[in-house]
Amino acid sequence: MMKLTPQTLRAMEVARVRRDNAKPINALDFFHDGSMLVTSSDDESIRLYNCMEGKLQKLVYSRKYGACHVRFTHHQLSIICASRNLSNDHSLRYLSLHDNQFLRYFHGHTAPVTALEMSPKEDLFVSASRDSSVRLWDLRQEAALGVLSVPNHSPPAVSFDPEGLIFATAMSDQTTRAVRLYDMRSYAKGPFTTFRLSGPPVAFHHLSFSNDGKTILLPSTSDAIDLIDAFDGNQLATYRGHSNAGGLMLEASFTPDGQFVLSGSDDGTVHVWHAATGREVAVMQGHANAATSVRWSPTHMLAASACTGSLLCLWIPRLGGAGA
Repeated sequence: MMKLTPQTLRAMEVARVRRDNAKPINALDFFHDGSMLVTSSDDESIRLYNCMEGKLQKLVYSRKYGACHVRFTHHQLSIICASRNLSNDHSLRYLSLHDNQFLRYFHGHTAPVTALEMSPKEDLFVSASRDSSVRLWDLRQEAALGVLSVPNHSPPAVSFDPEGLIFATAMSDQTTRAVRLYDMRSYAKGPFTTFRLSGPPVAFHHLSFSNDGKTILLPSTSDAIDLIDAFDGNQLATYRGHSNAGGLMLEASFTPDGQFVLSGSDDGTVHVWHAATGREVAVMQGHANAATSVRWSPTHMLAASACTGSLLCLWIPRLGGAGA
């Protein structure tokens, strides 16, 4: 992948618009080699795209359960996702896109799942729910490996560090924002460190580690995105400039080199900041509705964004524009 610079980011333009969905896309995820992109939608569909061609490769429906929080496993034709439709069934599902067969159901949550992330190294994943629990799972067995009760605050966001040795939760109540880090080898003992952050109450729905594991990105329902040190919890930067007047769950993510941070906005724009300084370096125009999910390919000069208007946009640098 060519080196990312502010000039390259300002040259990003929509290369392909996919209008495949009848309702909003609620999650998207790149496969680790950047070859595939998967989306889940409120229209009960899961779609697999070939990133090299920008073409739809596979379409499956989960009519009975619905689908949200879709994530790739370590196989490009297998995903995990949460249920969306049934009020009394909040199971997680392991699905083969090859033949549209559910490989395993993971029962345990008693309220809607709010976050789901796959380990980068093992066949493990972690989920959080409105039932005030965080659960650790193994793809090879139905029962949860472990269940952590969390304070009855807003539902936590969850994520693994790049080595899969630590997982983190982020949550907020009326007085405190907190990020808790758990050692995978001894998570039942509770967090080995807790970072208490300043600021008004918010809801976290997503958090992510930088690829070097040194920082943690914390988007929320506010109009500010925080970056903290993963070792001491110190606040390193705050990203502002995008709009989130309605308190939407806007996803933010790093570029693979960790130099830049991307987020959508409720006005349909995608904003890019320099990670270390918080300086905004680009505003990308492509959606007419709120851009809720934004991800950068792990291996290619390609970004994907989805909006409440059900569009999927694929972005690449404008030809000849990277040096402008």
